[in-house]
Amino acid sequence: MPKRVWLLVIGMLINVTGNSLLWPLNTIYMNDYLGKSLSVAGLVLMANAGAGIIGNLLGGWMFDRLGGYKSIMFGITITLVALIGLNFWHGWPHYVYFMILIGLGGGIVFPSMYALVGTAWPEGGRRGFNAIYLAANVGVALGPAAAGIIASYSFDYLFTANMWMYVLFFLLALVAYREYDTKAAVNTNVLQERSKIDRKAPFYALLLISGAYLLAWVGYVQWQSTISTYTQQIGITLKQYSLLWTINGALIVLAQPLIAPVVKRLEHRIKLQMVVGLIIMLISFIVVAFAEQFTMFVVSMVILTLGEMFVWPAVPTIANQLAPPGKIGFYQGIVNSTATVGRMIGPVIGGVIADLQGMSVMLLFITVFMAAAIIPAVLYDRPLRKETEQ
Repeated sequence: MPKRVWLLVIGMLINVTGNSLLWPLNTIYMNDYLGKSLSVAGLVLMANAGAGIIGNLLGGWMFDRLGGYKSIMFGITITLVALIGLNFWHGWPHYVYFMILIGLGGGIVFPSMYALVGTAWPEGGRRGFNAIYLAANVGVALGPAAAGIIASYSFDYLFTANMWMYVLFFLLALVAYREYDTKAAVNTNVLQERSKIDRKAPFYALLLISGAYLLAWVGYVQWQSTISTYTQQIGITLKQYSLLWTINGALIVLAQPLIAPVVKRLEHRIKLQMVVGLIIMLISFIVVAFAEQFTMFVVSMVILTLGEMFVWPAVPTIANQLAPPGKIGFYQGIVNSTATVGRMIGPVIGGVIADLQGMSVMLLFITVFMAAAIIPAVLYDRPLRKETEQ
């Protein structure tokens, strides 16, 4: 890969590692240290994700109007200001304000980083995006592992470590990303898209696959919200819970050679790939429902990760296939926003059900959500078949 892409990969690694120091422990901190209910914690995470949606749209607009360097620096600066404030004021309600700012800043950075990869190495095709995806998952492995250790001493140290990671990211972007040429970016984004959707069938198919994606994220995000608190209640330590996310990130990276032959065999059967992944993820929640010891949570996380490796890459691939010329950014923007909506409403849904009915009922509901996601995944190409038959 070119040096320019490597610098983006390194930046993504630092960015996600910094994010991962805090996000797995947000619910635990608000519940155990700030004394807030799971419902309230879910609302805070919802506000964080909602700010991320705004940041995503703003980041796409800034990338097209001002270039990748300025948009990334703007997003990093917002996040860094919030993290500096969080080091001094991490009580209630200041924690809420800073979480919203962190969501906004991160939302601006992520689409700009992905867009820069495409412009920095256009001939690389999917390889550049795959490198970014793997870097993000290495960060997911490193961040929670370090977070559990740091938080076991003091959450104050966790806020400080997060801040310094973003200082490092800020310096890297300031020095390395200034000269990146983003004039080659040709994709539209959600804010720019004004034209009439000429072919309805691909757009309807996109809405169906996005519906499956949203339901899957509602389930997946429980691991970061309700399930994280549940593990504490049954005696699993912060270090052990953080280790679960280390296993998640490490498995995504290390299992690539093992899963690649299966993905290649299903390369032209992308719908089957997604359905298989959703079924595997569903099984993981059934395992969690009966888990009482740490080893069972490890088994469930391994199963969840295997399913995730099929589903998460499949959705943007389908969106790319469905997108008419000139509307790739528009279609990818819908998919990305759908995932963020799932992350936004998932903690609220899970938290309310867990508070009112308990974890067993909540896990039953989430299993139903995962099963429901299979339906639009199976049916998404029906509008395309109908169009072909006409």
